Amino acid sequence: MSEPQGSEGTTQRLPVVERAPGSTPAPSPPVFDGARASERRFWSTRRVPAGIVALLLLGAAGLLLYDIAAVRADRPAMSWRRQLADQLARRPLDDTWVLVGAGITAALGLWLIALALTPGLRAVLPMRALHPDIHAGLHRDAAALVLRDRAMEVSGVQSARVRTTRARADVRAVSHFRELDDVRADLEHVLAEAVAGLGLARPPALKVRVRRPGKNG
Repeated sequence: MSEPQGSEGTTQRLPVVERAPGSTPAPSPPVFDGARASERRFWSTRRVPAGIVALLLLGAAGLLLYDIAAVRADRPAMSWRRQLADQLARRPLDDTWVLVGAGITAALGLWLIALALTPGLRAVLPMRALHPDIHAGLHRDAAALVLRDRAMEVSGVQSARVRTTRARADVRAVSHFRELDDVRADLEHVLAEAVAGLGLARPPALKVRVRRPGKNG
């Protein structure tokens, strides 16, 4: 009797392939040695800063063009432009307000340059590349959740908090029994294996702290 075929959206049992004794095992897929390619960070689109800058430039350009068209039509210029031209003509370059405005403009320009030259997305950790066409990343919160779950499996750990950055994983655990040194040693061993299993291009350094619960804990 033939088994019914699985319909779309259902789970179908896959056949089991047996290998005869002495046969050659199937070759494993090649691993791409792409350490340099995998270490590059993900670039952020930065839609919000780009949209704000575009709106500001559009508004300023539109207002200036309207004022220039009004002057060409024999109408008086806007009061803000007359006052600005008068203030710029009267105030020297070493005036306080001129220096403050120049400093703010320079800081804004440096901020925009930094946004253009840095990748951003600091919350996404690059993973090791197993294929030249695949660039994978792991969110820091997901990595912290995996490490916290592994820490809770250690005997003696009552609670654990994990905070991950690009360079370090800070683990703070509370142990309600066993010696703290023994719990810390087990945590370091288990979490070191967990960090290696994440497949990150640059595994973060572990910093484990263990303490006893407080009076209310």
